[in-house]
Amino acid sequence: MTKIEKIVLSYSGGLDTSIILKWLQETYGCEVVTFTADLGQGEELEPARANAEMVGVKDIRIVDLREEFVSDFVFPMLRANALYEGQYLLGSSIARPLIAKHLVGIAREVGADAVAHGATGKGNDQIRFELAVNALDPSIKVIAPWRQWNIRSRMQLLEYAEKHHIPVPSDKRGEAPFSIDANLLHTSTEGKILENPAEVAPDHVYQRTVDPVDAPDTPEIVTIGFDWGDPVSVNGKSMTPAALLTELNGLGGRHGIGRLDLVENRFIDMKSRGIYETPGGTILLTAHRGIESITLDRAAAHLKDEIMPRYAELIYNGFWFAPEREMLQALIDHSQAFVSGEVTLRLYKGSASVISRASPCSLYSADLVTFEESTIAFDHHDAEGFIRLNGLRLRSWVARNGR
Repeated sequence: MTKIEKIVLSYSGGLDTSIILKWLQETYGCEVVTFTADLGQGEELEPARANAEMVGVKDIRIVDLREEFVSDFVFPMLRANALYEGQYLLGSSIARPLIAKHLVGIAREVGADAVAHGATGKGNDQIRFELAVNALDPSIKVIAPWRQWNIRSRMQLLEYAEKHHIPVPSDKRGEAPFSIDANLLHTSTEGKILENPAEVAPDHVYQRTVDPVDAPDTPEIVTIGFDWGDPVSVNGKSMTPAALLTELNGLGGRHGIGRLDLVENRFIDMKSRGIYETPGGTILLTAHRGIESITLDRAAAHLKDEIMPRYAELIYNGFWFAPEREMLQALIDHSQAFVSGEVTLRLYKGSASVISRASPCSLYSADLVTFEESTIAFDHHDAEGFIRLNGLRLRSWVARNGR
């Protein structure tokens, strides 16, 4: 085994990473620094400090990354209207490069030669963490305990915890719990009954959103302000990125917005089913497309839609720090120079619908499009030549092939 001097562990403070922490200490016999990222997961993070102290960790980092997460990762992704496989808003995928960035930063600061994560060998997260580390500092080694140790079952995991006096919460005993990932953008739930895609997800799986059937019978109207493609206000009130997303999460959750039951194709080449809740993100995606509809040129908008699946796939597969993602981001960001204004939406029973949009940079001309008399010169006879030119190749094709 390669000699390791110091490790920085991505540490949630939960049972799995607490076991990993002890295993790293035992296996490598070196100092382990813990790093816990506050991404708005809605949990008290101080227990992570207590759990790390219990096993002798001296350097414990708990870092509030909520504003950086939304402003530097979520918002750039939303500028692209990114959806993986046409549906998934990439809530887990977009958090991993930020965590990896800080893992590498702390490793450099403390002189660690390795970082470690708790992702399993079947999932996407191991790829996302490790590709990000490769891109940021290839000299840092990555330790993935789930691919290295001889623990092969949940029973063995619990036995290891008891042997090393690691507390096992009552809800972690017995049957394996759901696998849950949460941050300010979304909550995802996998495992147990959800592993059978034919089974209906039980109500208790959903944590952030009410059932649309039980949502208020009265619609709620919300107006979102944009500047350079990024949301900056809700109902006329300017907000920081994290505060704005938090506000919309509350509004969306109350109206049952942002639920998704998805069977997706993992990068590691297996299908998996997850329940995703992205209330604020769903509202923002709808609103962003609404403001773009009046501020983006037709060809520019269509080009964005063409590259979006590729951009989303790069994020899903862990290539946030890859040159091709950065190239696409530059194109996307350039398109947002005039994407400013306000969009008003109606929130009702699981849906967020645009009902009005306005912008000082609008390309929309009521005078040009009107059915009434217009002050803008438009010769209807020009359309005849336009159609004949576009039909030329069709007439040539018919002449050759017949119909």
